[in-house]
Amino acid sequence: MTIMQQESVRNTRRTGSMRLAIFLALVFAFLLIFHSGNLLVKEDALPPRADGAVVLQGSIPGENVRVHGAIELLQRGQVSAVMLSLPRESYWGEPIAPVALRYIEKKYGKEFSSHIVFCETPPQVNSTRQEAEAVSPCIGDQHWKDFVVVTSDYHTRRAGRIWRTITAVRNPGIKVYTHGVEDPEFQQSWWRSRLSAKTWFMEFTKLVWAETAGRLER
Repeated sequence: MTIMQQESVRNTRRTGSMRLAIFLALVFAFLLIFHSGNLLVKEDALPPRADGAVVLQGSIPGENVRVHGAIELLQRGQVSAVMLSLPRESYWGEPIAPVALRYIEKKYGKEFSSHIVFCETPPQVNSTRQEAEAVSPCIGDQHWKDFVVVTSDYHTRRAGRIWRTITAVRNPGIKVYTHGVEDPEFQQSWWRSRLSAKTWFMEFTKLVWAETAGRLER
């Protein structure tokens, strides 16, 4: 085989390797786009009845569906009480708990509003970890043996990991479950919606951080 022929064979092999690499990259990108939404979701099998449910803070649309999801658990008898995590005051300095209670009484009736517990968080709470740390004393005051974290479906994997970590330190022995509800700000076909794509990117980034650098902070 001449030198030119050998060089031709090497070029052919390099071209084949590059094509294979591009093909694998495209396959990976395809799988990432169409299945990465599922990476964010991890729900638990709930017990027949838990002592309580904790509704995490979120955007207004997200908060509405989270509260509704927790009330549904209460209506079905799967939890005995619902704890709402909320800021102590609104932007205008008004207490939020009385307003929230009136809203729940009007929408769901006093039968269920009587099972609502509020946990007011300080204004500096700005992350899932900070919220878990701020709400943990309220959970300890309830003397629950187990509780369900109710949040948006795309938030369940990260929230579950964080809440179990914090609870194991702040309230050891208490069992934590996660329950996700469909959020209007996120669709499984997230690439079709600007808002869903934004939500996916932010949550995926936070999940990667929690799974890597976040572990080093423990």
